[in-house]
Formats: sequence, structure tokens, C-alpha cells
Amino acid sequence: MGRRGLPAAPARFVLLAALALSLSGCMFMSGGQVSSDVLPDGGNISAAFVGADGRQEQTLDTGAAGATLSAIVIVQAERGELQVELINDDGSTALVVKGRPSESVSRSGSVRTDAQGRLRYRVTAVGARNGGYQVLYQRAG
Repeated sequence: MGRRGLPAAPARFVLLAALALSLSGCMFMSGGQVSSDVLPDGGNISAAFVGADGRQEQTLDTGAAGATLSAIVIVQAERGELQVELINDDGSTALVVKGRPSESVSRSGSVRTDAQGRLRYRVTAVGARNGGYQVLYQRAG
């Protein structure tokens, strides 16, 4: 039995589960820099880091309410896993780009902004080192 009347192993499991729940949706990034440029007909998001772990959803105000954007996503990490997902206004996934170690991976596609003109994207990193991502977008046709 543990000190407070709970068996030691289940108490640790409960503590670890609570910690995991509290960290879900968190991104730990060391040496990180994120920048964005928004222009009337397009823009970009760029991030670089030394180390990253976790998962986080972000938004960028594009000023293009309910618009379809053409996008290019570029992902690169020297080690570990890095993935960027663009998310449509209805919550569905528009584009997924998963990096490979020491290799730059890019994909293009379309994504819809929400009624406030926000572009939603999700970044997931597992032991990613010396990497980054870039999202280039412009209003479609």
C-alpha cells in the first residue's frame, strides 16, 4: 500500500494519466522562432526550432473570411517526427505533411478559412530536432 492508502502502482498510473491529460494539446519547443507575413492576397507562416515535442493547434488571421486558399506546406527535421496538418473551416483535415528524418517534404493542396478568416493548422512533433516548417498560401483563383 502507498502512503495515502492507494497501492503504489495504481497511484503512479493515475498521476501519469493526469499529467498526460494536462499536457495534451501542448507543444514544447526549444530554441524556437515563429514568424508570419500576411498580405492582401496571401502570406506565410514559418517556424524553426532546435527541439520540439507535443501537439498544438494554431490559427492565423488571413483576413480572407470563408475563402479557399491554395497552400504549400514544407516540413523538415534532422531527427524525430514532425507533421503539419491544415484544417478546413468545418474541422476536416485538408492536407497532411509528415516529415522524414534529414529530408525536406512538401505537399500542396487547398484549405478553407473560417468565417473570421482564420487558417487553422496543427503541428505534431515527437523527438523532433533541428527542424522547422513553412506554410505558404494565397487565395485560390
